[in-house]
Amino acid sequence: MDDNILRIDNLKKYFPLKGGLVVKAVDGVSLRLAAGETLGLVGESGSGKSTIAYVLIGMYEATDGRIIYKGEDISRGGLRRTLKQKSEMQIVFQDPGSSLNPKRTIRQSLAVPLAVHSKNTPGKDLDKKIEGLLDEVELPLDFAGKYPSALGGGERQLVSVARALAANPSLIILDEPTSALDVSIQAKVISKLIDLQHEKSLSYLFITHDLSLMRNVADRVAILYLGRLCEQAPAPEFFQNPLHPYTQMLLSSIPVVTPEEESMKPARIRSSGEIPSPVNVPPGCAFHLRCRNKMPICETERPLMKTVTEGHEVCCHLDFER
Repeated sequence: MDDNILRIDNLKKYFPLKGGLVVKAVDGVSLRLAAGETLGLVGESGSGKSTIAYVLIGMYEATDGRIIYKGEDISRGGLRRTLKQKSEMQIVFQDPGSSLNPKRTIRQSLAVPLAVHSKNTPGKDLDKKIEGLLDEVELPLDFAGKYPSALGGGERQLVSVARALAANPSLIILDEPTSALDVSIQAKVISKLIDLQHEKSLSYLFITHDLSLMRNVADRVAILYLGRLCEQAPAPEFFQNPLHPYTQMLLSSIPVVTPEEESMKPARIRSSGEIPSPVNVPPGCAFHLRCRNKMPICETERPLMKTVTEGHEVCCHLDFER
């Protein structure tokens, strides 16, 4: 029996440009997310992380590939998906300042998904549900009458989390949910997300560029580069034994405070070159222009994903057999 709540097979999303050019934002990505699990999807800006999120929730139509959610193929249809399909999968965006309507009170923002996904809810019951949502994210009940501008960044993001919970989802996509927040506020939001996951048996697709955050949050980690998957593994294995040269480069650049943390990192690998344009992805391995281990085959032949150990997959021409 398949215990994956979400399965993505060879997902592609291309954006055509003038002159026959094409941006291959997502180029053949396959992922699995088990029920109750947190998958960290990590990559630099422009790697295709958010594009995957927008395809999953139906904002973009996939160019190719399959999206299987709870055994049902939702690859096509986009925003025309059924109400149940839309309620099952929600998203929390990076910037709550732009994702919350500034002209709506918090009550009004929470009332909309409740009204859509809970039919025929009387006003008194609606107020109780709004109070319940605020209580779940540990915000004062009097926030219901306030506008987003009266709240801090962390409080606005918790409202966004409450809005996602209003649809009673099974899967929440977290698109850089703490990157715009101060470090102390980040910790509060992350702690609340973890608590909610345990209380409600939620599954998370956690999109971020912050690998250090994933050490304590994710069950598994997947690395993207120019729309392609480089490596994925259970979090402990990933941090103890990174294999792909790009992954090693990212991990070696994580800032640390103590010598103990420094000893856990790969040897310092200096980043060379810049990320190529997604309009002109290099042939062969997309990372070969910046890779210290490149071989002639890397310049011409695109590597295939291979399993090194159970759950640990790497897309590279190097030999990782033990």
